Amino acid sequence: MLIEFIFRWAHVLFGITWIGLLYYFNFIQGGYFKAASPEGLADAKAKLAPEALWWFRWGAMFTFLTGLVLLHFVYGKGVLNEYIVLGALMGTFMFLNVWLIIWPNQKIALGMVDGDGSVAGPKALLASRTNTLFSAPMAFGMLAGPHFIEGYGAANWGSAGFLIALALVVLLEVNAIMGKLGPMESVKGVIHSSLGLTAIVFAAVYYL
Repeated sequence: MLIEFIFRWAHVLFGITWIGLLYYFNFIQGGYFKAASPEGLADAKAKLAPEALWWFRWGAMFTFLTGLVLLHFVYGKGVLNEYIVLGALMGTFMFLNVWLIIWPNQKIALGMVDGDGSVAGPKALLASRTNTLFSAPMAFGMLAGPHFIEGYGAANWGSAGFLIALALVVLLEVNAIMGKLGPMESVKGVIHSSLGLTAIVFAAVYYL
């Protein structure tokens, strides 16, 4: 169907914008902020970061909205399975983290609004690192459904693997709100954690 393809194309396009900037913030900008001169840091916070955050948050918004439309199509075809649901859940948490945690706290950390930057900065960082953590398994889940033929269109919502994976994702989101960085503190740590989470979540769904 043409309209479904257009929304799928738009979903990918907006997702590239969103996740590309997520990786930029976590893999590049954070390191630069630590190493920059006071003048360079002030200029980046005043000009670069707010502009990047505009594209970041609206990329997230339209990725989420087009994703909802695609879920409607998938549900209508009767092919909504565990892989897609887990991917969509992580994508939804990531979207909420952007608008409810990262953006409000980044405005404080960048001096755009009043507040305690020493508190806001770590909150934004934890949510941003969690989004990076979710990014690989989110993409895996959204793409995996039609490729794991034995599970496609035959979801087993009560399986032990799905429930374990679901609980793990929810617990990690709770950590994003009130927990600690742990191994996500470093760039290498969050990359390894993201790939490890992908393996754990979908091995549980596939084998249990």
